[in-house]
Amino acid sequence: MLLTNLRSLVACGCRTARQRFQLRNNIQQRVSWRDPLVKRGHSSVAAEAGAQSGTAAGFIPNGATDRIVGRWLLACSGMVVGAVVLGGVTRLTESGLSMVDWHLIKEMKPPGSQGEWEAEFQKYQQFPEFKFLNHDMTLPEFKFIWFMEYSHRMWGRLVGLAYILPAVYFWRRGYLNRTMKGRVLGLCGFVCFQGLLGWYMVKSGLEEKPESYDVPRVSQYRLAAHLGSALVLYCASLWTGLTLMLPPHTLPATRQLTLLRRFARGTGGLVFLTALSGAFVAGLDAGLVYNSFPKMGESWIPDDLLAFSPTLKNFFENPTTVQFDHRILGIGSVAAITGLYLFSRRMALPRRARMAMTSLLAMAYLQVGLGISTLLLYVPTPLAATHQSGSLALLTLAIWLLAELRRVAK
Repeated sequence: MLLTNLRSLVACGCRTARQRFQLRNNIQQRVSWRDPLVKRGHSSVAAEAGAQSGTAAGFIPNGATDRIVGRWLLACSGMVVGAVVLGGVTRLTESGLSMVDWHLIKEMKPPGSQGEWEAEFQKYQQFPEFKFLNHDMTLPEFKFIWFMEYSHRMWGRLVGLAYILPAVYFWRRGYLNRTMKGRVLGLCGFVCFQGLLGWYMVKSGLEEKPESYDVPRVSQYRLAAHLGSALVLYCASLWTGLTLMLPPHTLPATRQLTLLRRFARGTGGLVFLTALSGAFVAGLDAGLVYNSFPKMGESWIPDDLLAFSPTLKNFFENPTTVQFDHRILGIGSVAAITGLYLFSRRMALPRRARMAMTSLLAMAYLQVGLGISTLLLYVPTPLAATHQSGSLALLTLAIWLLAELRRVAK
């Protein structure tokens, strides 16, 4: 009996030990199968966290971000148009020399009291424009020209902020690739340069010139540099924005298309040069010397065309020559655009490219009509400002056409 009980106890103990051993093996197997899953889970969580942090830090530039940046640059180019038109009106109303100093922040607050306005008017009275041209000007008249120049300067500051602040945001968010970063940096730098160039231009009209008997005005060279830099800024912004917004056409690589592209580039350059020559016309008041068309006075070529010596000086300082050059450039631009349109009719172009071509042709003839009307009516301010705006519209259409005809990047 005792032996039987002892045998049963030993058998029960062995069975219990065997069950514990099997249970331990099962647990170890479960753990060993679970380890890779745990590690894989940790890896997934880490990767997901990294992806989230990468998304928070910025985006990889793609089609959506390109369109956002493109819209921003198109908006900036529109603001540059506003600055150019406002600057033209400021020049036409002879308001550009009313603010005789320049402060980036201080001048943002206009005079508020009567005493402040009188102090500002007294500063203006110390300079040549008041002494020789506006010596009978009243304070209300001064306020008008002051606010014209003030609005132009404040708009310029808004343009600067419109470029710089979004550029910082897009840069930090990763919207810009390496090439676009260089372009945006160049555009922002050019905006700052444009502001400094504007003050450099104004200073030329505030200087005393005892040897000169001419009406006090800014240097036509500096005016052309100021307008030219604004046009370069506008063209660069518009071109970059359009190429980001408009998908390129897959055009056949034919000899005719290559010639069309070259023709379009040359025509666009001629339109730009014609617009730039308008700065010399405005700077010298050359629109008031011969107010007839197609002849200049009684002849096709006026007698005083090359009156200055040396001869090269006439093209930049002789009002007669400057007006003659502007006429020739304008007629040449219309002729080139007409030839470009007729040449483009020989080939099948995409719908957008055809629209750009037709719009360019229509705007060219409208711009010529505006120019002739401005000349015959002795340069009235509203018509002259419309003519200047027309030059920007013509330049815009030329750049649009070039964007439509661009080659697809390989």
